[in-house]
Amino acid sequence: MKTVLVVDDSAFMRNMIKKHISELDVTVVGEAEDGKVAVEKFLELKPDIITLDLAMHDHDGVEALKEMKKHDPEAKVVVLSSTTDQDSVAEEVTELGAYAVLNKPIVKEDLIAILSELISD
Repeated sequence: MKTVLVVDDSAFMRNMIKKHISELDVTVVGEAEDGKVAVEKFLELKPDIITLDLAMHDHDGVEALKEMKKHDPEAKVVVLSSTTDQDSVAEEVTELGAYAVLNKPIVKEDLIAILSELISD
């Protein structure tokens, strides 16, 4: 069973993501509310998949993504973004190694489809 780390500064969003993916064959091994905690938990828990919010207080998702990829270039990170400049954000995080970028509000079916691809890898 694949493991997932859910990163978002909103407890509501973390809970919604966990609810959305509950039908998949995954275990949520941890949560983080900012990029700094996300990197710490990433190193500690070594999850198979990370859902990563970009816009967070105190150490944003881009910085967290860079650090995660520095420690594990193969890390499977799905970036969640609510920024208005979606195209440039998607390009930037894809160049940094994000597996996929999903826009907020999150469409359950899109999240399930992306995670299903990662689970079957």
